[in-house]
Amino acid sequence: MRFSPKTVGVLAAVVTVAIWTSFIVIARATAHRGLTPLDICLLRFAGAALVLLPWGAWLVWKRARDAAPGVAPPSWLGLSPLGFKLTALIGMVGGVGYACLAYSGFYFAPAAHASVLLPGTLPLSTTLMAVLILKDRVTPVRAIGLGLIFLGDVLVGGASLLQAWLQPGSEVWKGDLLFLSASTCWAVYSVLVRKHALQAVQATIAISVFAFLAYVPAYSLLAYSGAIASKLATAPWGEIVFQMMFQGMGSVVISGITFTKMVQHFGPVRSTMITAVVPGLSALGAVIFLGEPLHWNLLAGLALVTVGIVFGVRVQARRAVASAIAPDLIAADARPTRAKA
Repeated sequence: MRFSPKTVGVLAAVVTVAIWTSFIVIARATAHRGLTPLDICLLRFAGAALVLLPWGAWLVWKRARDAAPGVAPPSWLGLSPLGFKLTALIGMVGGVGYACLAYSGFYFAPAAHASVLLPGTLPLSTTLMAVLILKDRVTPVRAIGLGLIFLGDVLVGGASLLQAWLQPGSEVWKGDLLFLSASTCWAVYSVLVRKHALQAVQATIAISVFAFLAYVPAYSLLAYSGAIASKLATAPWGEIVFQMMFQGMGSVVISGITFTKMVQHFGPVRSTMITAVVPGLSALGAVIFLGEPLHWNLLAGLALVTVGIVFGVRVQARRAVASAIAPDLIAADARPTRAKA
């Protein structure tokens, strides 16, 4: 049975939004259960490696077979389709850095905070990194949308800092800072993907190769020595398998493929507008499934962030149609291969 391109695009969009939304709710729901954040990182990398390491090896072999005589395509250890330097760079920020910071953030802060500060902040943090790394220019109109996102972040993150000051012992602010740091990591990765013109599949494979080969030995050594706490030995097998399947295969592999398909059908601008519903849906999911309260500052923050994203990409869409140029950073580089999850 073959589906039409439109059906494939719509299904890809539904799956992408569902996984990105579920990532936030599930990560928060499991933050205080049997596994530590670093345990979940291990399972994420291992689950993705089951699929992407063989895929990477096949891709490297295929490129070497098809290459001209005497020309060796870049690769690392016969697994990553990119050279070591680039594999390590994007693997550190887009793989190890993002995952460790994000999962640790869920240990301290509610899912509704992650809704605003992870996918919601991404266009802002990506733009800032593009200005610093690529010397991009920000137009006044685009700055308005980014300003709305910044105000939404201030309403959420500022409130948690104020709570920590008024109520000593509150640790929500730690989670908020970790979420912002994770968003920055993914923003740097996004800009590197743009700078080096990396393909989505190649970049995702490279991240998984580095994360698995670098993180797993380091984690094992630190856990064995007692330098970090690990609960893998006592966790139920069902939870371990679930985390490998969802966090690894779902959040990394499946959403990476479906997001690419969505962009191919809808284009980067419309795709970004579709994924702009993730902050609101994940916050709503946290209320329904986790019983989290949705205070006025969270509602206002979500509204500002969502409007900022939609405003930015709608304005850019009109400019792209009028001048026949490619959409800019907010749409094209916000989620190059995944995410956020």
